[in-house]
Amino acid sequence: MNSRRNFLQKLGITALALQLAPIAGWAESTPNDNSDYDGPILRVAIMGLGSYGERVAEAMRGCKKAKLVGVISGTPSKIKTWQSRYGIPDKNCYNYENFDAIKNNPDIDAVYVITPNGLHHDEVIRVAKAGKHAICEKPMAINAKEGQEMVDACKTAGVKLLVGYRMHFEPKTLEVIRMRKAGEFGKIKFFQGLCGFTIGDPTQWRLNKKLSGGGSMMDIGIYAINGSRYMTGEDPIWVTAQETKTDHVKFKEGIDETIQFQFGFPSGATASCLSTYAMNNLDRFFLDGTKGFAEMQPSTGYGPIMGRTNKGELNQPITTHQTVQMDEMAAIIFEGKQPVVPVDGDEAVKDLKLIDAIYLAARTGNKVDVKL
Repeated sequence: MNSRRNFLQKLGITALALQLAPIAGWAESTPNDNSDYDGPILRVAIMGLGSYGERVAEAMRGCKKAKLVGVISGTPSKIKTWQSRYGIPDKNCYNYENFDAIKNNPDIDAVYVITPNGLHHDEVIRVAKAGKHAICEKPMAINAKEGQEMVDACKTAGVKLLVGYRMHFEPKTLEVIRMRKAGEFGKIKFFQGLCGFTIGDPTQWRLNKKLSGGGSMMDIGIYAINGSRYMTGEDPIWVTAQETKTDHVKFKEGIDETIQFQFGFPSGATASCLSTYAMNNLDRFFLDGTKGFAEMQPSTGYGPIMGRTNKGELNQPITTHQTVQMDEMAAIIFEGKQPVVPVDGDEAVKDLKLIDAIYLAARTGNKVDVKL
């Protein structure tokens, strides 16, 4: 497999026919029928027309509150394909040199930045200066400093900055959070997050330090970082970490292959997590409390999330994550809706501070105190 995208998709595959359905099929099963919704529609341009951009675009066919209306790409042939596929007019098509002109386009409300991590900072700031709301894939930036600059730029421009934390809207995940908040697991003692796959093409951007900002931690490890926070309901106060590298050709300086990291929380709970580009079949969350537990596997994949607690199997509805995400983000922007777990830039900066601390701990061997 060549990327996290393929990995996450494959993890969702089970024997059930519904769970084998491709994303396009799921999207088509809930067509973009706004007959029961008469509120504002979030008109979105997607920046970056790669595999995940395609996934988001297909999922948006099923949205009621959001619609794909524009594209930004450096590849003219992709723009033409997308225009044909999604009915996008010429006036809503831009490249990376001229997209600042969206400032003068009243038909676009927001830009979803789905480009390599290292480009997010400058692109989101340009979107903000153009007066458009910014939605950015995670990790939002390559370090906390750049992330904070993005937050500040959007606040200065008076626009929203939201981040693609699709799991914050996933039904089984939300049920575990509800149970934890209700005290059904008792006092939380421990969290484990395992995230990894064997990465393929050594020339891809994810193994390019300038574009990715790092290795597995920036790509797949962020799921365990963010998951540890929403599963426990706390922010870490200390970090320890250890890096292992077995292939120094593929994983050059600054590109981590495998990192094990540990968190400590104010309550005394701890977390033990793994992020890797060298092992498959790792997509598992486990939460343990004095009265019960929750286990999710797959825990973050694109396909159906599976899980159980000490009370039995989780049976919440299967959703197309990106469809729900985009409708929920429209509600956040237009209605001021507050999600159960935040998806704003401030939330993303917390994860970036933890990534910075993990890299520092792995590099120095020291325990690193953090304040989020």
